[in-house]
Amino acid sequence: MGNKNDSNVTDFILMGLTDSEIIQWVLLILFLLLYLITLLGNGGMILTIHLDLQLHTPMYFFLSQLSFLDLSYSSVITPKTLENLLTSNKYISFTGCFTQMFFFIFLGTTECFLLSSMAYDRYVAICNPLNYQVVMSMRLCQILISGSYMIGFTDSLANVLCMNSLQFCSSNIIYHFFCDLTPILALSCTDTHETEIMIYILAGSTLMVSLITISVSYISILSAILKINSNSGKCKAFSTCASHLLGVTIFYGTTIFTYLKPKNSYSLGKDQVASVFYTMVIPMLNPLIYSLRNKEVKNAIIRVMQKREDSR
Repeated sequence: MGNKNDSNVTDFILMGLTDSEIIQWVLLILFLLLYLITLLGNGGMILTIHLDLQLHTPMYFFLSQLSFLDLSYSSVITPKTLENLLTSNKYISFTGCFTQMFFFIFLGTTECFLLSSMAYDRYVAICNPLNYQVVMSMRLCQILISGSYMIGFTDSLANVLCMNSLQFCSSNIIYHFFCDLTPILALSCTDTHETEIMIYILAGSTLMVSLITISVSYISILSAILKINSNSGKCKAFSTCASHLLGVTIFYGTTIFTYLKPKNSYSLGKDQVASVFYTMVIPMLNPLIYSLRNKEVKNAIIRVMQKREDSR
């Protein structure tokens, strides 16, 4: 990437969330706490699923991948944000900024399609339970995961190449705490209209395809649940997908609020709050959502801890 686009700018300045030193220290402690919980929660989820044989099923295979993505997603943004809050050095190189942007889009897009794969898994489990093991084979799970990563990589590469075609002549101040598309577009000294359309198409198609997949899956799931005669059966069926539905609602709600809206409605303060939510809060919440509402995960954690105690 580097400076192949002939820009005069060689680095950027991340202005962050606030100029107040007191608020910066408060945010430093808060973000550090969120990041540590994210590391422990997602790392613990991955380890528990890996160690407990009873969780070696498609549902938990996808869940371990979600934890890995959340862990990586948060690690792309949070350490640099913590560094900027802790020191007066708010610079990030041109290459470093675009690299951060690439992995941010790559992991975010991959998570969109992983959530779609998880919705399909729940659809098969509820609507076709007798053939679940046959349909959701490990081979299919691996194909869905690999496809999610490939789409994420392609989408991210296309976005970054579009951005790299722009020129940055004088201003290098990014009014954000990480290298996101919208604040960097605002710095370009060239016409960004075509680039904005391309980025909007890429973001819109990603969200539309993944949301349609999730919506169709859950419409079919709801239809199947309504056909169940007993109330206990309905509750049991719904509980198997409630955590995923909650995670999807939170993730897509903040993403759509930030990226799929008219340019004239852009608000720096509101967008920064939303960005904090989906880059730091959601990766922390996901393991809590999926573990606190899931008896199998809680029992698996207890079994893993008991094995460690017995081995001592």
